[in-house]
Amino acid sequence: MTQFVLYDYWRSSASYRVRIALNIVGIDYTTVSINLLEGAHKSPDYLALNPQGLVPTLVIDGRTLTQSLAIIEYLTDIRPECGLLPMDIADRHHVRALSYAIAMDIHPICNMHVAAHVRTIVGKADAREEWMKHFISDGLRKLEAMLDKFDGDFSLGDAPTMVDLCLVPQVYNARRWGVDMAGFKRIVDIDRRCAALPAFQAAHPDRVKP
Repeated sequence: MTQFVLYDYWRSSASYRVRIALNIVGIDYTTVSINLLEGAHKSPDYLALNPQGLVPTLVIDGRTLTQSLAIIEYLTDIRPECGLLPMDIADRHHVRALSYAIAMDIHPICNMHVAAHVRTIVGKADAREEWMKHFISDGLRKLEAMLDKFDGDFSLGDAPTMVDLCLVPQVYNARRWGVDMAGFKRIVDIDRRCAALPAFQAAHPDRVKP
């Protein structure tokens, strides 16, 4: 029997994406919590598993997978019927482009260690919050314009794709930092629809917090 072990942190956006994907694909997995605040990701044992010291890491019968979008694509390859990546090549491009707009353009500059370093450099107690609000708002504004080009109940069509797995954790993060979501109607609507689905509910940070 294939064993899936997910090394994650409950509040990590990247881990959140993969939890949703595993739930949608219908794979049972065991979770190992890596507490980023306590520096568990820097331990020799974890660095031996994932030299980047990032979460998530998915281990499948001894095979180690890293990087959330690469993991999601792997899960799609083994379970193509899940629909997280469309069969149409043009739609696949759009799904990847929208996903990358979140996971590669918003998320990296709003990562915990980046924002913490900004506060260290400028010496302002509220620098991290200002940084987060500015870059998350700017990224979501651009994403809203991109999403307006596509129809459907979700980001691209009437079923969740990899885009939605990236969008929901980013919205969670935006609300956590007090971003005004009033100008992002389509994003808020998609997030609301996703929140009604069991796969998203079970992956929510409040449900998996150690």
